[in-house]
Amino acid sequence: MHWDDLRVFLAVARHESLSGAGRVLKLDPATVGRRMQRLEEALGTTLFVKSPQGYALTVDGQRLLARAEEAEQAVIGAADELADKAGRLGGQVRIGAPDGCANYLLPQICARIGAENPDLDIQIVALPRVFNLSKREADMAIAVSPPSSGRLTVQKITDYQLHLAAHRAYLRRNPPIRSRADLKGHRIVGYIPDMIFDRELDYLDEIGAERVHLASNSVPVQLAAIREGAGLGIVHDFALPFAPRVVRVLPEEIALTRSFYLVRHADDRRVERLNRFAAALLEALPAEVARLQDMTKA
Repeated sequence: MHWDDLRVFLAVARHESLSGAGRVLKLDPATVGRRMQRLEEALGTTLFVKSPQGYALTVDGQRLLARAEEAEQAVIGAADELADKAGRLGGQVRIGAPDGCANYLLPQICARIGAENPDLDIQIVALPRVFNLSKREADMAIAVSPPSSGRLTVQKITDYQLHLAAHRAYLRRNPPIRSRADLKGHRIVGYIPDMIFDRELDYLDEIGAERVHLASNSVPVQLAAIREGAGLGIVHDFALPFAPRVVRVLPEEIALTRSFYLVRHADDRRVERLNRFAAALLEALPAEVARLQDMTKA
């Protein structure tokens, strides 16, 4: 049995389809299918049950999955040891994050980490949803709620603040806002209610709003709408420096605090490359949040 066959097997097991595995491996789905058929013939057993819903592991497939993941960790560990001996952090790290964090925090943080480690390739996946680390969608993820299930390790990174905000032009052309009661009748920018993927992002009750007049599942799209004067919305304080004429509204009355958590697969604690990247992230992200939030107070 070759490692390359196990690599293909892992991709099919994690993505539960030939097409999903093919996208990750950059192989034609038919080629992936032939590789799995060849592996099953070599082992003399059936590894997957095929159905219209996808590829599900058999009992023997589950057994092989555990061994294949051990082999994967061994290969990754060996590569990391060689890179470490050369005095550099190399290879690839993929980090998933909510799109607010991915747009306004991770680019500058990862740019600095990358500059210090020229052999390291960093991939930032910005998606407004929860990442599935068991399917290896990312090596690690930043979340706004700590997961309660799965073989995961979770570390709190930092708290961050959010406030109601609007563009100065919107505030000039609309009735003044001196209290929560004055918010009635103002237009609200926020999340599409049925696409909120984490309860920590449901801000409507906290600002007393009953309706979202302009909605998006994307934080940058919401901020862009607020910047264009579309209405009031909850904005991360660390994003305000990227929208200079957007200002906080009722900051003493409406102030929210949320947290970022670093989530990793439990098996990856032996991967030195990921440990070192995580350590750099845990140091840099709180500092960057603090720096940007301080700019809004100036």
